[in-house]
Amino acid sequence: MKANKNAALLLGIFMVTSCAPATRITSSWREPGKEIKIEKLNKVLVVALFKTETGRRAAEDKMVQYLNGKGVVSYNYLDAGISTKDESVMRDKIKADGFDGAVTMRLVDVDKEQIYTPGNISSYPTYYRSFSGYYYRNWSYYTTPGSYSTTRTYTVETNVYSIKEDKIIWTGVTQTENPGGVDRLTDEVVKVVYQKMIKEGFINK
Repeated sequence: MKANKNAALLLGIFMVTSCAPATRITSSWREPGKEIKIEKLNKVLVVALFKTETGRRAAEDKMVQYLNGKGVVSYNYLDAGISTKDESVMRDKIKADGFDGAVTMRLVDVDKEQIYTPGNISSYPTYYRSFSGYYYRNWSYYTTPGSYSTTRTYTVETNVYSIKEDKIIWTGVTQTENPGGVDRLTDEVVKVVYQKMIKEGFINK
């Protein structure tokens, strides 16, 4: 009887671990020597570029949990009137409203889109290097109603921008197998990215 219980326990553990999403960082870059202290930040704009409103809100809500009350979700800040104007209008407004930085998370269906992941930030397209440039060129596609086809592996790109310096200071790409929904996908990605930033000294707790 005891042997049967042990076998059932092992089987249960195997089923849970085998069903859990596996997330790994495939590439990352940080500005050399850059260190962020969350307690010294004023406000950080959090933006998720997902194909559904539900997905965007869930991802942004998860990200702000790691910012100790400093995060501002874009769905409460960036309305259509801001997003449809030119890049300079949005850049000036964000600076005027006192934001220190911005964090973006973009979900990519690997079966439909190839993501550009160079090893050096100087190789990125010019628009990647500032938050306003990156957001202005991506928001319209990701605010168009649509849905994702089912795939086993999802690629997520996470960028961190300094609003004051108007440039990108950290970027990373993750891949998650069998996420089982936006909530679990976002939770996995945020945890892995946050741990990576802590480990490499980019975030100082």
